[in-house]
Amino acid sequence: MNGPTSALPRPRWRRSRERDPWERVRLGLILLTTIVTFGTVGYVLLGLGIFDSLYQTVITITTVGFEEVGSTQEITQKYRVFTLVLVVLGTGTVLYTFGVLVDSLIEGSLNDELRRRRMLRDIETYEDHVIIAGWGRMGHAIAHSVGRAGRKIVVIDRAPDDDISDHAVVIGEATDDDVLRQAGIERAGTLIAALTNDADNLFVTLSARSMRPDLFIVARTSDQKNEAKFHQAGADRVVNPHEIGGSRMAALAMQPNVAEFLDEVLHDESHDVAVHEIRVRAGSTMVGRPLRELHVTGGRRPLVIAIRGEDGRYHTNPSPETALVEGEVIIALGSAEELSMLRAQLS
Repeated sequence: MNGPTSALPRPRWRRSRERDPWERVRLGLILLTTIVTFGTVGYVLLGLGIFDSLYQTVITITTVGFEEVGSTQEITQKYRVFTLVLVVLGTGTVLYTFGVLVDSLIEGSLNDELRRRRMLRDIETYEDHVIIAGWGRMGHAIAHSVGRAGRKIVVIDRAPDDDISDHAVVIGEATDDDVLRQAGIERAGTLIAALTNDADNLFVTLSARSMRPDLFIVARTSDQKNEAKFHQAGADRVVNPHEIGGSRMAALAMQPNVAEFLDEVLHDESHDVAVHEIRVRAGSTMVGRPLRELHVTGGRRPLVIAIRGEDGRYHTNPSPETALVEGEVIIALGSAEELSMLRAQLS
């Protein structure tokens, strides 16, 4: 899997409050409610019953042309003056509310379509990004960690919430091949299947693998018995959140200092130390040379914790005389400067 890249600005899909077309609709409804209340109370004070007052108010402000409600004695000059005032205020309010409602329906639909097209155009420029299928609590947590590493993110969800506004989003079913293409699967570096249903995650994994044989795929499972099926479908890694949570709680109970140290190294950005994986690329000057020849930064070099060979096995605490092989993955701990230099040598 590719390591983190430099931080890049993430496109936003957020409707600003100033440009919200529905704000005028809300204002119109408030004004309309105020006028109806004003008219109803006014006619009650002029002698009509509550229902007759409401009825007279509605037919007045909508100008439907029905005759006035009330007996001849009740239709006084004050009654008609009040009706004239209500016609002027109420008719204008009704026309305004109806107008902004129609305008907002059209504007909202157009804005949504324009935002969708703009988002798809942005995604077409993405390279080596991370696709997250599923925007539940798991998707939120994944995006937070991936975003800190500076990787671009595209989220696929059929009904995303407002918290997704900081990331590119494709609305649809992740099990649909066309939706995966819209998310830029042809150029993505990683796909994370984080849907709540194992069957859906399995289908997404199978579809993504058939479309991109070289894509790195991480899949979520709720049942450890399904892990073999995910690997058969093409997943590179399979994660059971319940197993991870249980293991973490056990580690905190049994070896709290080790667990906290690893948490700080892996997740706390306030310390200038991190653990990165770096692949030995073809053409690197370090291919075939021993670890001890890695460059030193200020008298220090990153600590190589382990080497993962092409066979998938890990060689922990390797000897300084260990020769580097093309395709191996180096797992090293060090400062940002040390790790950057190591990446430059191996890439």
